[in-house]
Amino acid sequence: MARKTQISKEVILEAALKMLIRDGYSAINIKTLSKEIGCSTQPLVWHFENMEGLRKALSEYALNYANSKMRPSAGNVAAAFEQVGIAFIHIAASKPNLFRFLYLEGYYGSPSDNFDTLITDEDNAALIKRISKEFAISEENAGRYLQNTIIYTHGIATLAATGIINASEKEMMQLVNRAADAFLVQEGVLLEKIPHREEAQK
Repeated sequence: MARKTQISKEVILEAALKMLIRDGYSAINIKTLSKEIGCSTQPLVWHFENMEGLRKALSEYALNYANSKMRPSAGNVAAAFEQVGIAFIHIAASKPNLFRFLYLEGYYGSPSDNFDTLITDEDNAALIKRISKEFAISEENAGRYLQNTIIYTHGIATLAATGIINASEKEMMQLVNRAADAFLVQEGVLLEKIPHREEAQK
């Protein structure tokens, strides 16, 4: 008969995420996590078998958490895209351990061969269609705009998460927004047709 455990997988992953954000992934192992929860190591081994199983589950759990913080509420595509950028910058600035784990240390998905995956991703492909329609530009131009903006935003966020720069989130978003506007102009959008941006942090 299978042995039952009173510590749920959700409780373990929530504690692991808390440790990840606070201390970084290197601080997490079966013993330190069980101590964080206040239980023996048995429930962790029961649910995940070993650290590899825990790492995979934590990667998915942490990514879902990060994605939940980056869901836009605006209907306007430009405003929605900006909201995602603000949230991405906010994670890098306020939760650098989480940002490094997901986006710098290889725990978010599989490595890509080239930058084209940024525009062929299913969600981004749909966004490209919306951008193309809203700004009356081709999908090729919209794809380049999206790709350039994502790369630039990721660079700014990486500088913040690794402590290379110490700027406010508002300052970083001002840089991103100015670059995004320039990328739109580069793809044929008239400056006066670019909606006003709220250069504020969440």
